[in-house]
Amino acid sequence: MSPRERVLAVFNRKPCDRVPVINPTSLATLESMRLANAYFPNAHLQGDAMAALAAVGHDTLGFDSVTPYFSVHAEAAALGCCMDWGKPDSLPRVLESPGGEPDDFVLPPNFLDRKPVKTVLQAIKALKKKYGAKVAVIGKVIGPWTLAYHLYGTADFLLSVVLEPEKVHRYLRNLAKVPLLFAQAQFEAGADILTWADHVTADLISAKSYEEFLLPVHQHCNKQLVKAGPVILHVCGPVIDRLDLFCQAGFEAFHLDSRNDASVAAGIAGERLILAGNINNPATLLGGTAADIKEAVHYALDGGIQLIAPECALPCRVANRNLMEIVRAAHCWKAV
Repeated sequence: MSPRERVLAVFNRKPCDRVPVINPTSLATLESMRLANAYFPNAHLQGDAMAALAAVGHDTLGFDSVTPYFSVHAEAAALGCCMDWGKPDSLPRVLESPGGEPDDFVLPPNFLDRKPVKTVLQAIKALKKKYGAKVAVIGKVIGPWTLAYHLYGTADFLLSVVLEPEKVHRYLRNLAKVPLLFAQAQFEAGADILTWADHVTADLISAKSYEEFLLPVHQHCNKQLVKAGPVILHVCGPVIDRLDLFCQAGFEAFHLDSRNDASVAAGIAGERLILAGNINNPATLLGGTAADIKEAVHYALDGGIQLIAPECALPCRVANRNLMEIVRAAHCWKAV
């Protein structure tokens, strides 16, 4: 099987020749930047650099996918956030949010042509041209909840959840237009799969708040995207108490943080949701040994993970040899 066939077989509930290894978020490391001669921050804003850096994930590391959108800020920057685009060893951050009321939001007619967004689309097109049907190309969008953090400020938005719930509903309804438009554009550009990042972890909001505010929005958006391609929900942090709700949202898969036990998550998800992840970044991939990585990969697979991946965007100082060890460990599972 080709890497792309292997990954899509999981989404089609068909057997594959070996466990697929993917990355739904960012696989960019300093070593990979040197190999590609494509460094942050340029790789966030130049399509050829973004594509070259993403390609290292397959060409050198051996992953079955390539994922070019490395940050979670393209949409925010395109919508007026003042940005610090970071350095080679750090990811971008919002310096200043534009703020405003929910009904003030207007999706700019040239949104897809704004540089941070256009760069992602250019990179996806370049990767699809390079790999064709060989390697799975994974796009990414930032969902309305996380986008609200960026545009209105995390603290202010979360305070509105408690004090002004109707305002939150209006924010989410209006902001959902952004990932829907960007998702369709990425599928049209050549993405095979899409990651939908919405940070509704138990560290920040309750499961009840997710059910009240965001679940209906996710259900609506997934109905719009059902014919475009499979969508992976990404949420960092502990989520066991809301995983059943994620199963009701219409996503094909969920990208699981290592703070959630794979077997517990698989017991909840059953056949409703494909699980990806759940390899720890700081302790295992940044600070661990080859034996640690093999143990983590096999534990995740034994627990029910179907697509092995790092749990989230990588720290840039992770060694590439540790990422290649993920691939080796996945390939030898059940053969030991």
